[in-house]
Amino acid sequence: MAKGPKGQKRPTDVIGTAHVMRIATGEEKDFPADDGKDKAAQSLGQRGGWARAQALTAKRRKEIARKAAAKRWSAR
Repeated sequence: MAKGPKGQKRPTDVIGTAHVMRIATGEEKDFPADDGKDKAAQSLGQRGGWARAQALTAKRRKEIARKAAAKRWSAR
Protein backbone atom coordinates (compact mmCIF):
# COMPACT_ATOMS: atom_id res chain seq x y z
CA MET A 1 0.00 0.00 0.00
CA ALA A 2 1.28 3.46 -0.86
CA LYS A 3 2.21 5.95 1.84
CA GLY A 4 1.39 9.64 2.16
CA PRO A 5 3.83 12.41 3.11
CA LYS A 6 3.30 11.74 6.82
CA GLY A 7 3.43 7.96 6.46
CA GLN A 8 -0.33 7.47 6.17
CA LYS A 9 -1.55 4.43 4.31
CA ARG A 10 -2.84 5.37 0.87
CA PRO A 11 -4.78 3.14 -1.52
CA THR A 12 -3.10 2.24 -4.80
CA ASP A 13 -6.21 1.67 -6.91
CA VAL A 14 -7.89 4.20 -9.25
CA ILE A 15 -10.66 5.14 -6.81
CA GLY A 16 -8.11 5.60 -4.06
CA THR A 17 -5.96 7.75 -6.31
CA ALA A 18 -8.98 9.95 -7.02
CA HIS A 19 -9.46 10.35 -3.28
CA VAL A 20 -5.82 11.40 -2.90
CA MET A 21 -6.28 13.89 -5.73
CA ARG A 22 -9.31 15.45 -4.03
CA ILE A 23 -7.23 15.84 -0.87
CA ALA A 24 -4.39 17.45 -2.85
CA THR A 25 -6.71 19.95 -4.53
CA GLY A 26 -8.42 20.83 -1.25
CA GLU A 27 -11.85 19.50 -2.20
CA GLU A 28 -11.74 17.03 0.66
CA LYS A 29 -10.04 17.10 4.06
CA ASP A 30 -7.34 14.53 4.78
CA PHE A 31 -8.09 12.01 7.49
CA PRO A 32 -5.88 12.34 10.58
CA ALA A 33 -3.19 9.72 11.06
CA ASP A 34 -4.45 8.23 14.33
CA ASP A 35 -1.96 5.78 15.76
CA GLY A 36 -4.32 4.76 18.57
CA LYS A 37 -2.16 6.21 21.33
CA ASP A 38 -3.28 8.65 23.98
CA LYS A 39 -1.83 12.07 23.10
CA ALA A 40 -1.53 13.09 26.77
CA ALA A 41 0.46 9.95 27.56
CA GLN A 42 2.75 10.57 24.57
CA SER A 43 3.41 14.10 25.76
CA LEU A 44 4.29 12.92 29.27
CA GLY A 45 6.53 10.21 27.87
CA GLN A 46 8.49 12.69 25.77
CA ARG A 47 9.01 14.96 28.77
CA GLY A 48 10.07 12.02 30.94
CA GLY A 49 13.27 11.32 29.01
CA TRP A 50 14.30 14.95 29.12
CA ALA A 51 13.58 15.19 32.86
CA ARG A 52 15.57 12.03 33.56
CA ALA A 53 18.54 13.36 31.59
CA GLN A 54 18.47 16.59 33.60
CA ALA A 55 18.32 14.68 36.90
CA LEU A 56 21.28 12.36 36.20
CA THR A 57 24.67 13.32 37.54
CA ALA A 58 27.77 13.10 35.37
CA LYS A 59 28.99 10.12 37.41
CA ARG A 60 25.72 8.22 36.91
CA ARG A 61 25.69 8.99 33.16
CA LYS A 62 29.21 7.51 32.88
CA GLU A 63 28.11 4.38 34.76
CA ILE A 64 25.17 3.93 32.40
CA ALA A 65 27.39 4.50 29.34
CA ARG A 66 30.02 2.01 30.54
CA LYS A 67 27.38 -0.62 31.23
CA ALA A 68 25.84 -0.11 27.78
CA ALA A 69 29.24 -0.28 26.04
CA ALA A 70 30.15 -3.47 27.91
CA LYS A 71 26.83 -5.03 26.92
CA ARG A 72 27.30 -3.97 23.27
CA TRP A 73 30.81 -5.34 23.00
CA SER A 74 30.27 -8.55 25.01
CA ALA A 75 28.36 -10.16 22.14
CA ARG A 76 31.34 -9.92 19.78
